[in-house]
Amino acid sequence: MNRSSFLKTIAAGAAGLYAANLFAGNAKKKYMAVQLFSVREAVSKNLEGTLEKLVGIGYNELEIYGYDGLFFGKTPAEFKTILKNTGVKVVSSHHLTGFELKSKGTLKNGWEQAVEDLHSIGAQYMACAYLFPNERTTEVYAALPDLLNKSGEKAAAAGIGFAYHNHDFEFEKYNNTLVYDHLITNTSSKLVNMELDLYWISKAGKDPVAYFNKYPGRFPLWHVKDMEAGTGAITEVGHGTINFDRIFAARKTAGLKKWFVEQDTSKGDIFESLKFSYDYLAEKKYI
Repeated sequence: MNRSSFLKTIAAGAAGLYAANLFAGNAKKKYMAVQLFSVREAVSKNLEGTLEKLVGIGYNELEIYGYDGLFFGKTPAEFKTILKNTGVKVVSSHHLTGFELKSKGTLKNGWEQAVEDLHSIGAQYMACAYLFPNERTTEVYAALPDLLNKSGEKAAAAGIGFAYHNHDFEFEKYNNTLVYDHLITNTSSKLVNMELDLYWISKAGKDPVAYFNKYPGRFPLWHVKDMEAGTGAITEVGHGTINFDRIFAARKTAGLKKWFVEQDTSKGDIFESLKFSYDYLAEKKYI
């Protein structure tokens, strides 16, 4: 082999080694999804900067909130540009019912436009996020399954899945059952699924795995957040008492498709809290 050929061989080998190391680093990088509500204060000040900080931690998929005809004050086109610039994808979006708060983008007001706009930014799911205290009445509970079915039907027409997100009050009694079971059994499994918040169901003293077994396949979305020992407060994933290994072991029965780290409150810097949750979960084999 002459000197020229030898140098070319060395150069090719070095380039190959560099590429191998680069791809190895990428292979170790695990991306996760986060509920953007966790950093709502930062979002209100600097949306794009907040997304960049989340990507820096390892979160590159979002569940968003607050759509009211605009996305955080941005048109769909403007918001898509921000998503592209930051390398973030919107997987899901939270919406209110419209019984109490009669604003755009709720299930009862402007839902068709909401579906169109979420479809335009590539969202895969939309979810009913919350019932205000004044909405937790027998009348609303009786009417809600029909509203959920109709909302799910309109979302499905655009190729978007629809779900209901729980807190703890849904595990209170309603007639001869619980509110949560009432919603599951009186909605179509083809149109309405459940986004199970693992913290809130645990806070209510119920077992997520028992619900997976009772209603298999109805839980394609989860919120992953932990519960502090003693106080029962929301804390970083891995700092609390919830057995995520046991719950994730039942993910096939649940029908899990996507899950989102969420932390409504933090005793310290919320980005540090989200990094702790990321680091804890990134070590898990089921991620």
